[in-house]
Amino acid sequence: MSGFVTKPEPVQVPGLVHLHTGKVRDLYRAESGDLVMVASDRMSAHDWVLPNEIPDKGRVLTQLSLWWFDRIADIVPNHVISTELPAGAPADWKGRTLVCRSLEMIPVECVARGYLAGSGLTEYEADRTVCGIALPEGLENSSELPAPIYTPALKAEVGEHDENVSYEETARRIGAELANQLRRTTLDVYARARDIARERGIILADTKFEFGLLDGALVIGDEVLTPDSSRFWPADQWQPGRSQPSFDKQLIRDWLVSPASGWDRHSEQPPPELPAGIVEQTRAKYIEVYELLTGTTWA
Repeated sequence: MSGFVTKPEPVQVPGLVHLHTGKVRDLYRAESGDLVMVASDRMSAHDWVLPNEIPDKGRVLTQLSLWWFDRIADIVPNHVISTELPAGAPADWKGRTLVCRSLEMIPVECVARGYLAGSGLTEYEADRTVCGIALPEGLENSSELPAPIYTPALKAEVGEHDENVSYEETARRIGAELANQLRRTTLDVYARARDIARERGIILADTKFEFGLLDGALVIGDEVLTPDSSRFWPADQWQPGRSQPSFDKQLIRDWLVSPASGWDRHSEQPPPELPAGIVEQTRAKYIEVYELLTGTTWA
């Protein structure tokens, strides 16, 4: 089993039609036809949306995405129209809400990897490839790759794993020209963000993007370069051959599979509530990476 431990009821706002409740975001359509995307404080791990929320998480994701959108605007446009709250929206939506253009979303998760970690490491250890891309011998956990690689995936429903696929498979599904455009844009955005992060003492190990089409033009949507969609590591602690300390939810993942949680992730039981200390430490990690990247204090 997997999915929501307790699926929340959508907030009802006059003039907005609720479309979807995701792992983190709630999606509405306004009377204008524009989309309203609200980033909650929900946290997911091991294919479950957990019973605890992480205070301020949704605002961190939203504000960090906006910061990055500005820094990649010359590479690819984004879907944001406004950050103004719709009339009648609850005050808690402030800072976590984006009014966006409605895109024809492309059903591909666009992943860029500059370091060997996660599912890429697992595949490399098995056959020295990642998503069909051959890599040299001698790499280990958290090694920097000879050059960044593009490893697409097919987006899964809540509670399911995204499915890694080859570039050739995406070309077959969406066409060679669009597949090539996704690969090129993904690697260009990754390279820009990697260099910006490096200047601030952070390694951007990997990240994923979602794109859509607007009048035939490629537009980046959803979130970009956040701790939910990226692996950020402190550069001064990077040491290949082991897992790295990270600015994300790894602390939660680790606690859930530890004896302290008492939870068997392979059982049909939902995960337990997180201890208050784990919640606070995770919140602190999200805020810390926001402050390091943007150079501003979280308020």
